[in-house]
Amino acid sequence: MATILVTGGCGYIGSHTIVDLIDHGFEVISIDNYARSTPRLLKGIEKITGKKIINYPVDLCNYEALRAVLRAHPEIEGIIHFAAFKTVPESVEKPLMYYHNNLESLINLLQYIQEYQVPYFVFSSSCSVYGNTDQLPVVEETPLGEAQSPYARTKQMGEQIIYDVSKVASNQFILLRYFNPVGAHPSGWIGEVPLGKPDNLVPVITQTAIGKLPQMQVMGADYPTRDGSCIRDYIHVMDIAHAHTLALQYLMEHRNSSNYEIFNLGTGRGVTVLEAIQAFEKVNGVKLNYTIGPRRPGDVVAIYADNKKAREKLGWEPKYTIEDMMRTAWQWELNMAKGVV
Repeated sequence: MATILVTGGCGYIGSHTIVDLIDHGFEVISIDNYARSTPRLLKGIEKITGKKIINYPVDLCNYEALRAVLRAHPEIEGIIHFAAFKTVPESVEKPLMYYHNNLESLINLLQYIQEYQVPYFVFSSSCSVYGNTDQLPVVEETPLGEAQSPYARTKQMGEQIIYDVSKVASNQFILLRYFNPVGAHPSGWIGEVPLGKPDNLVPVITQTAIGKLPQMQVMGADYPTRDGSCIRDYIHVMDIAHAHTLALQYLMEHRNSSNYEIFNLGTGRGVTVLEAIQAFEKVNGVKLNYTIGPRRPGDVVAIYADNKKAREKLGWEPKYTIEDMMRTAWQWELNMAKGVV
């Protein structure tokens, strides 16, 4: 099978995607400079798959360093680009850092694949590109709204950059718009490792449950939703991971109708923050200590997907329930506490 470069392979979604790629016969090389990740996930990947992954700790914003790595691996046929800063509050505080890192790294990769004719490129995008939309569920053709954070704007800009390149390049591009990836590999060997205090809901839940955080705060309960808290489309990380494998197979089998295609990756079901908390408490038998706080800058009110296109064209089918998501996330948290991962 083909050799695939995964950027951000030591991160949350990247590590799970490497496992899925290996499970489906691909060879994998990783680039990750550990700016927002940890090499411990490489050990977890090896335990699950039996394969040791080569990782190059290179900053993708350094084009010469990137080119040196890629020229050493002319067998690479496709790139899945995860590596990016992704924290909404941090992006609000440090917009220039986000624009530099997220866009410069993408531009360098696009420059390389054109120069050396790497045919397949899969981009990690986000449902944040839709902004506050009145159309729910969102389809891929839903007009993009005003970005609610610099992070979201880097994803909008990244999509536009790839679109412009696709008009003049022979490379094949797929953009995957994730909704809210959560959970961990069912083995408990890899999962999400927040650096510092987490911003995403599920790590906040699990860290509160285990006592790393004394209390969690629901960011706003006065939104125009069924219980006042934000609505999100939570999707298990392994379902997200498998979509990348399917996207590459889709391109390699020449089933794409264009060299630039976009797919939503979500369950199609909106879950409120309070409902997610209740699901965790129910499936794990743990009571959470939480309070209601003010709204958080950069958050949209509600977003969930229409995933019909990914189902029909990629053959993608989400398999994990919200209970599975909360159960696997908790097992990963417990394994970290035990020091076994």
